[in-house]
Amino acid sequence: MKTTTKIKTLLVLAISTFFANTSSAQDNTTAKNYDQGFRLGVGLNAGYAINDPYKLALGADARLQYDLSKRYSLTLTTGFTNLFVSKADGSDLGFIPAKAGFKAFIWNDQFYVMGEAGAAFAVTNDYNKTSFLMAPSIGYATKYIDVSLRYEHYSDFTKFNNNGTVGKGIGQVGVRLAYGFQL
Repeated sequence: MKTTTKIKTLLVLAISTFFANTSSAQDNTTAKNYDQGFRLGVGLNAGYAINDPYKLALGADARLQYDLSKRYSLTLTTGFTNLFVSKADGSDLGFIPAKAGFKAFIWNDQFYVMGEAGAAFAVTNDYNKTSFLMAPSIGYATKYIDVSLRYEHYSDFTKFNNNGTVGKGIGQVGVRLAYGFQL
C-alpha cells in the first residue's frame, strides 16, 4: 500500500508541476510594445495597381488603433490615395479610403496580420463613384515604427480588361511605412 500511495503522490506532484509551468509560461507571452489604450499612426503608402489603366499608387493615411488586449486591436484608417494611369490619355483616380479593421499579433509582439474593410470615396476628375474595399495585410511593428505589406481591392472602380472591354474591380499591392505613438 505504501508503494501505491507514493506513486499516486508522485503522479499528483508531476501533474501539478506541469500545470504550474504552463501557467507561468503564459505570463511570458505578454506584448511589450502595445499597452491597452489608443495609438495613432501616420503613414506613407506606395503600391502597384494590378489592373489597367492604372499602374502606380501613392498615398498617405492616419490610423487610430484601440488595443483590446496585448495581442488584439481594432483599427480605423483614413487618408488619401492616388492611382496614376499608365497611359497619357487617361485620368488619374484619387480617393479617400475609410476602413475599419482587426489586427492580431501572431508572433512575439511584433509580427501581425490584419484585415480591413470599408469604402473608397472617389474625389478627383468628376468621377462620382464610391467603392467597397477590402485590405488584408501582414506587418511588423515596434513601439514607434510599423511596416506592412497589403493587398487592396476596390470592387466598384472601373478597369480595362485584356480584350479592351470595361469591367469592375481594381486591385493594388502596396507597402505602408508609418510612425505611431500612444495617445
